[in-house]
Amino acid sequence: MERMNLENFNHSHDHTTEEKVRGLVDELDAYIAHYHGGRVKFISLDGDTLKVRMGGACEQCALQTSTLKGWVEGTLRQFFPHIQNVENVK
Repeated sequence: MERMNLENFNHSHDHTTEEKVRGLVDELDAYIAHYHGGRVKFISLDGDTLKVRMGGACEQCALQTSTLKGWVEGTLRQFFPHIQNVENVK
């Protein structure tokens, strides 16, 4: 599996936490869309919970929970350790 390229991810202090999280979710979405035909869209950030909407090929995929918890949540927690939960909302 190819690794996601985060070279252009801006983790500067010029943006709010929500903007930074949204930017990383956008990077994840681009990667998932390009390589897997799925989507992940930022919905909201409420304290330590991020809400996203899985779509495209991810919408009916049996591995959706693994992608959400293992990949999306795992990546986000590397950059934002205060995020304790990522939820898929319809």
